Amino acid sequence: MTNSDKRKILVTSALPYANGDIHIGHLLEYVQTDIWVRFQKSRGHECYYVCADDTHGTPVMLRAQKEGKTPEDFIAEQKANHERDFAGALIGFDNFHSTHSPESKELTQGIYLKLKEQGHISSKTINQLFDPEKNMFLPDRFVKGTCPKCGSEEQYGDNCDNCGSTYSPTDLKNPKSAVSGATPVLKESEHFFFDLKGFEGFLRDWLSNDDHVQLEVQNKMNEWLDDLRQWDISRDAPYFGWEIPGEEGKYFYVWLDAPIGYMASFKNLCDRTEGLSFDDYWNKDSDAEIYHFIGKDIIYFHTLFWPSVLKGSGYRTPTAVWAHGFVTVNGQKMSKSKGTFIKAKTYLEHLNAEYLRYYYAAKLSSKIDDFDLNLEDFAQRVNTDLVNKLVNIASRCSGFITKQFDSKLSNIVVEPNLLAEFTSASDSIAAHYENRDFGKAIKQIMALADKANAYIAEKEPWKLVKSEESKLEAHQVCSMGINMFKVLVTYLTPVLPSLAQKVEDFLNLESMAWSTAQNVLVDYEISKFKPMMQRIEMKSVNAVVEASKEDLEAEADKENKAELSDPIKEEIQFGDFDKIDLRIAKIAKAEHVEGADKLLKLQLDLGEGVTKQVFAGIKSAYKPEDLEGKLTVMVANLAPRKMKFGMSEGMVLAAGPGGSDLWILNPDDGAQPGMRVK
Repeated sequence: MTNSDKRKILVTSALPYANGDIHIGHLLEYVQTDIWVRFQKSRGHECYYVCADDTHGTPVMLRAQKEGKTPEDFIAEQKANHERDFAGALIGFDNFHSTHSPESKELTQGIYLKLKEQGHISSKTINQLFDPEKNMFLPDRFVKGTCPKCGSEEQYGDNCDNCGSTYSPTDLKNPKSAVSGATPVLKESEHFFFDLKGFEGFLRDWLSNDDHVQLEVQNKMNEWLDDLRQWDISRDAPYFGWEIPGEEGKYFYVWLDAPIGYMASFKNLCDRTEGLSFDDYWNKDSDAEIYHFIGKDIIYFHTLFWPSVLKGSGYRTPTAVWAHGFVTVNGQKMSKSKGTFIKAKTYLEHLNAEYLRYYYAAKLSSKIDDFDLNLEDFAQRVNTDLVNKLVNIASRCSGFITKQFDSKLSNIVVEPNLLAEFTSASDSIAAHYENRDFGKAIKQIMALADKANAYIAEKEPWKLVKSEESKLEAHQVCSMGINMFKVLVTYLTPVLPSLAQKVEDFLNLESMAWSTAQNVLVDYEISKFKPMMQRIEMKSVNAVVEASKEDLEAEADKENKAELSDPIKEEIQFGDFDKIDLRIAKIAKAEHVEGADKLLKLQLDLGEGVTKQVFAGIKSAYKPEDLEGKLTVMVANLAPRKMKFGMSEGMVLAAGPGGSDLWILNPDDGAQPGMRVK
């Protein structure tokens, strides 16, 4: 590759929020980005992949308070957790930084001042929702209510998950504070606004370029362009973030400094890397390429606000913003109760990261379609493609090379036309990777793997090697198989970097860069083959699901920590309450649960020979021996639920503030097992 052909590329994924853990839905985006970046690097381009934790905002502030930590300590812990999970998933960031960094503060305040200088910032006094119980203004995401556009309930105060509309929190119908549950009141406050409407002409031109966004995004953005308005970029104290210069008690809204985190992370990398210039990528006249991979839920911010902020402050705009859909599991939204809301940490404790990387790659396209992770198909696809097809080629051929031919490949290519089919596929497979049509790339690669296996099956080297007359042919066939295997793994290196490293060691290669697919190994010494990938057993997949379920212990712990001042939940109708069958039950047996800190296992006697087993989170209040013979109230018609420690067939009701202060009934209270409570 000549210097004139070498591209300068900067790539980002959306910043993970510091308030939560990484889960398999998040990983779709980072895997997609990582594959594309690894492909570009393999092609010899100068490509950098940066990201950062999105650390600011009220949720982080409140979470830190709840855990008795400073926000700085809390986000540091979360960053370490995120970096652990990303490393486990083989996400190869060139830099993973934080929006709570000197670079972020400098760039955010500098961009704001440039926008203000150019007349893009104004201020005005607004009526804002205020929580009278918590004595604080409520950020958009801390107000919930009914969408003013489509009527969907339980929507946040900035945009609707159902119809995609954006609005002001004061536009919500029936608003409630997500902090206390109180009905917020209007209170005046001075806020600062970015004149998004003033960039309508620029945005229409920018979005009309097919290279900048996908067609589906263009269509959606054109609807929103008709409804541009001033964007509130400020928040009132208390708030965890950067203070607006010259405005005491006013802070930048997290969505202003979050995308600037891309720039901050890259600047941090530049400051530590000799010869890497921040201006070469972000200057308005830069010829470098900048790409953002994001989820479809944040398209609005990345294709309207972000390009306008960059344009208004004198920086260049992104080359493209590419969105993907959401992840479902087994055809349904990820569920904690079903164990399909799977954290990255949980997955990685049971399964190889490359299984998930491959499955995602095999089904990903350049469109914004939602992605379904079908767990049975996942296991079958990995076993069929990677174990039975791909690795099987090397395992079938390598033993003969090592044992029969002193670990040396043949000095000729016995089927040059067949091998040429593999090497000549380079350009078309590369085009699929470039266009983010990974599924098409995988399909073409696996079609070649089928040809390789068919060739080996037809030649039957295990038979040829038994005869001196045909031994030479066996050598040539197996050497041909190893060469085909090498080409296939070269094409899969962006998806399976760990496997590629094992193949490098096996074949004594210095690199598996894209161009090396054309290199033929003849009269070449290889190492002894070692197992490279194991089959997925469904018991391992099921273990991930079971480990992901929210067990009763976690729920009980959550309830015990709740304060008496917690808001009353949404109203129900009398008919809803009437469905609950509350019965007096005698605690026939109570015992500790091995491995559980808060659970007791109870055998409850409902009378007339009816007994039920229940796991109850009341260990902090009672010793098992003190419970036996006493009475309690239980939800007798609750559907049985398989928990981590066994089947729970109901729910025990106890009153009190929690901890050691939980009260049940004594036998002398006059109640009898089986009596209905009304």
